[in-house]
Amino acid sequence: MADRSRATAGRRSRSAARGRTRAAGRRIGAVAGVLCALLVSPGTAHAAGQPQPYRYPSGVQEAAGAAKNTDGPVLKADTAYRSVIKPQGKLYFQVVLDGASDAYVSAVAVPGPPGAKLAYGDSIKVSLQNADGDTCDSQRRSIGSAQYPHPIAAYAYRALRRSLSTCQEPGTYYMVVERESDAASTPGDWGLELRYSTEPTTKTAGPSTAPSGWPSASPAAPTGAPQRRHGGSGFNDATALSEGQWRDSIRPGETLFFSVPLDWGQQLFATAGLGSIATAKDGYVGSALSLQLYNPGRGLVSGASAPYDGKQKEAALEPLAPVAYENRYAPSDQVSAMRFSGSYYLEVSLSPEVGQTFGDTPYDVTLGLNVRGQAKSGPAYAGRAPDFGAPAPSADDSAMKLLAAVAIGTGTVLVAGLGVWTLVARRRAASPAPRGFGPPAAW
Repeated sequence: MADRSRATAGRRSRSAARGRTRAAGRRIGAVAGVLCALLVSPGTAHAAGQPQPYRYPSGVQEAAGAAKNTDGPVLKADTAYRSVIKPQGKLYFQVVLDGASDAYVSAVAVPGPPGAKLAYGDSIKVSLQNADGDTCDSQRRSIGSAQYPHPIAAYAYRALRRSLSTCQEPGTYYMVVERESDAASTPGDWGLELRYSTEPTTKTAGPSTAPSGWPSASPAAPTGAPQRRHGGSGFNDATALSEGQWRDSIRPGETLFFSVPLDWGQQLFATAGLGSIATAKDGYVGSALSLQLYNPGRGLVSGASAPYDGKQKEAALEPLAPVAYENRYAPSDQVSAMRFSGSYYLEVSLSPEVGQTFGDTPYDVTLGLNVRGQAKSGPAYAGRAPDFGAPAPSADDSAMKLLAAVAIGTGTVLVAGLGVWTLVARRRAASPAPRGFGPPAAW
């Protein structure tokens, strides 16, 4: 009888040990999953997967545009909205403007789906109209020579100026978004990200003419080994960069976003280079690499592209005017767009044809950034300017260094903890625990 009791107790002990082993294994697996999620870098996940879709901002609100101006939803300032537009679509939205601020409305168009066929003239147009139907301003952006799905943005504004007679009064205005599509293009919906921002007028009157003349000779390329930074997948998660050389990888059909903080008086020179392939292949892609620069209001400043034949190629932006408030008075759209201090956005796209011709793998891309000129004091705004006037932190900001240190430290602690946990679990599984002891019930 005693032998039978001891045998029964032994079976129960071994069963309990096996249960503790399985439970420990599940706990270790869960911790390992969390650890991997914390330690996998964006670049690693990017290199292993497919091109990421456009990133809308967190908390974005839905806004269905209307076919008539009076039915358009009212957009609030400094709020992000999401919508869709069909081929040949025309959508109305309402904004309420005061009589003390300049106003900017922008639309980022996200063509799709991936692999869609697009034409040079496929475009998006943004207009701002008053109650009488007068157009305060408008801008059209076309897909251009990069005839594949990639985000394009356009903006329009209402400027308060004594020299103007229309669009000066406060009241309800209408943001109009129009899409033009070629008959041969894929007839799918395009996503839209909409914003309405205000820029206060200045406390005191300043120059009312654009500056003339600035350094136009491109400086020497930054020296030193490129630092790795993985670009974002939209304006909202764009990776901040400062002067220097930066390296990333990009997949065919993918678009990456970077931001560069520019203060008043600073001038940006930017290039994007596509690396060579390891094995020589015959082929040629016309507009393989696209480089676009947008201002803080999501208005296009300048763009460039480069072909590709398997050897390294580079696209360079034209010399840009230094950031100045009075640039808004310039007749040139490129100069006028350099009217704000703040975050300027670089959009880098790689044609899917590169993958079809040279292989569907990630390609090296290098950004060369030169920021010339000392930061100057800008205009004194008469109110808040949340989207303008304050440059974003650079890539080597102390906060980013702290974040990296915390991430490394957290990973080290988790790895060490996982090792100890594994060892303890094995020892517990090897010998039955005394009655009344063992891991907490919450494990």
